[in-house]
Amino acid sequence: MKTILIALAASFLATFSISSANESSLRIDYSRLKDDLKSDLMREIPDVSTSRKSDYFEALEKEEAAKEGVKAAEKVLGEIKTAQALIGHAKNHWIKKADQGIANAKEALKNAKTGAEREKAKADLAKWEENREAGVEALKERTAKWEAVKDDLPKAQGALQAAREALAQASQNVVETTKELGLDAFLSSDDLDAKLARYIVLKEATPAALAEYAAESRAHEAQVEAFLNNDELLVQLMVADGPRKARRAEHPDYPRMLEIYNSIQNASDKASDGALQRLALAVALEHAAPHKLRAAKADTDAPEHVDPLKRYLHFEKAYLDGELDPHFGNLRVWDMRMVVDGEEPEEILAWGREMLRNYRPDHITTSDHRWRYVGLVRSDIRYGSQDNKYDRDDLQFFQNILMNGGICGRRAFIGRFILRAFGNPTTARPQSGHAALVRWTPDGWVPVLGGGWGAGWTKTPYDRDKDFLATTQARALGDEYLQVKRAHWVGDLLDEPRVYGLLNNRKAPEFWNGLALNTQRALIADAQALDAVGEELGEANVSDVEYAIDTAEVTDADREITVNDKGLITIPAAATSEPKSSKGKVIFIPSVLGGLQLHYKRTGGATDFEYTINAPEAGSYALIGKVVTPSWKQNLVLSVNGEANVAEIPLPHTVGMWDYTEPVHINLKRGKNVLRFSHKTEGYSKGFSIKEFQLAPVPEHARVR
Repeated sequence: MKTILIALAASFLATFSISSANESSLRIDYSRLKDDLKSDLMREIPDVSTSRKSDYFEALEKEEAAKEGVKAAEKVLGEIKTAQALIGHAKNHWIKKADQGIANAKEALKNAKTGAEREKAKADLAKWEENREAGVEALKERTAKWEAVKDDLPKAQGALQAAREALAQASQNVVETTKELGLDAFLSSDDLDAKLARYIVLKEATPAALAEYAAESRAHEAQVEAFLNNDELLVQLMVADGPRKARRAEHPDYPRMLEIYNSIQNASDKASDGALQRLALAVALEHAAPHKLRAAKADTDAPEHVDPLKRYLHFEKAYLDGELDPHFGNLRVWDMRMVVDGEEPEEILAWGREMLRNYRPDHITTSDHRWRYVGLVRSDIRYGSQDNKYDRDDLQFFQNILMNGGICGRRAFIGRFILRAFGNPTTARPQSGHAALVRWTPDGWVPVLGGGWGAGWTKTPYDRDKDFLATTQARALGDEYLQVKRAHWVGDLLDEPRVYGLLNNRKAPEFWNGLALNTQRALIADAQALDAVGEELGEANVSDVEYAIDTAEVTDADREITVNDKGLITIPAAATSEPKSSKGKVIFIPSVLGGLQLHYKRTGGATDFEYTINAPEAGSYALIGKVVTPSWKQNLVLSVNGEANVAEIPLPHTVGMWDYTEPVHINLKRGKNVLRFSHKTEGYSKGFSIKEFQLAPVPEHARVR
């Protein structure tokens, strides 16, 4: 036994020694390759004359000075306008409110019946009279200030106009001096793309980390070699901003990225080209730093992190099955990263798609791309946290939001989730005191549930939302955008700190990074930003904006009520005798089950709906409905032939899936009967959808009296 152990130890040490030697050799090889690439590239990077650089930097300085001039002019004009506005505030708010308070106090004093009531009224009167005096005094002071500066208003307006014109001229000078650098031809050529990408990979990954991974096995070494020699993949990766770096990590984890990408290639024969290759790379890049998994609290066996391979396979299947947005197949790798970066388990992604198909299919097909999918937040996620205490441990986070609503954070979370579920890129766009999102559309990115562009920031390397917008607009130009990346890559070659946007005030860009951003600015000079939608919903339960709903026309075929040979009456939900078309809370929309479904909206005034049917026989019937509900504590109250409250039908909490209500027994007469339904909820208003009702004759012996 001792001899065997010694032999095993010797074998291990020999293997370890060989592995260590191999790792050392590989590290030397990768370091030499990196150094050789840098030497070659440095010889091929064009040299810009000192005078042209000087002119360029001088133009930038003048532009910054012009920006400060605009800020100063805006401040002066703002102070004058504020002085004017404060007069209106004193008159129309302060004094007016005090006058109303005085009137109310006098009325209360007049109607006081007890000593305590009189004392309170007197105290209120004294308070409001004192408040009015303060308002009158403030009005005098504010009027005096306005009189002192009002003559300066035209001058201040002119100064601001002049400052803006000076800024426009300074910005144009930046464009001109940028062109005079003589780098247009270099930035437009792809000759050095692969070399630059290969060098940056070696620099970011580090020869040591690549060697350590490659030395683990021959398969790993082959992966690294194939990767470093795949020009197209290297450039594709760099255009997509490279692997996501873990917080506090010094370098991105390229070995993990490689491992993920190769595991996907091995698992799927469809991942090697087209949209699915881009999806595979997006998953590998985004999950190079592990993403936390957010399973239901009751799922104590859930893994800690998202499984990248499962994430890829989920979206591959959904794409091939036609479940994703029609534009998914045309997305770039960079955009796809903002589809596959969610915290939700794969089964919850599938649930999200099925839930929306069942409950509000019109949100999937709406022609308003700004609200496609995310319209769910507007229609069904109430604002308020009062019911969050009812979140269930057996439901996942997003299912609980659908059930119990939430304030801005939860609404933005589920908005991003439902977009990801359908393969639509999205990312967080918080602003001061509020959570919102931005999402991809065929016409460009748009802010949803918050202020417009400039109101916040992102959690991407681009930070400020306008810098994020700028890269989306430039990327939409296709190959022209590569001019921006090439300048960034040369900056990386020269060890410049990477700066992703002109509004990033933490770092003033050095030459090549500044050139990249100013090139980008010129490319998108004529681009139009989309206005935000849903800003009014930031802290509101119901929108005060009228949004169109794609309702369906109800045909005679949709209204056909059938009776089979056993007396079973089937009533399509769209066969209402009142209302006959979409009205109030009741709308008719195409159903994933075929035909139409009746949707009862969360918002709007209460709307009853009724059906007129012909019963083949008088007697007791068991009534059930096929429904889908997002939340709980809902009932339908049924009146029959004018008799109120004949039955109360609990609507099951189906969590967005189709299900049947428990049967209730009602008596019908032979021939014409009118069934009228009203909706009842406990707590806040909720919505539901119905596909059909069925009335089954109850055998005499089974009837419940």
